[in-house]
Amino acid sequence: MQASSEFQELRRRFRAWTFPMTAAFLAWYLLYVVLSGWARDFMAIKVLGNINIALIFGLLQFVSTFWIAWAYARHMEKKLDPISDKLRHEVEEKAK
Repeated sequence: MQASSEFQELRRRFRAWTFPMTAAFLAWYLLYVVLSGWARDFMAIKVLGNINIALIFGLLQFVSTFWIAWAYARHMEKKLDPISDKLRHEVEEKAK
């Protein structure tokens, strides 16, 4: 099964979305950490009342995490689930 073209396509589609998204999120997180450590004056800028840039960036970490989870589920449902369902049915048929 692993040598089949459909399985290879499944792996390619998974990696084509997952690896870049993981790299982007890690870069975004690292930016937050670096700015928090070395750009304290910038992060301390008050935007609205006692809300500063650091707080906004911190909250955006949560927003981006939930967005990535939603986008991942949507991508998998559209691009990978049909292929994986087909492969699963083929394997189950051979196992009978």
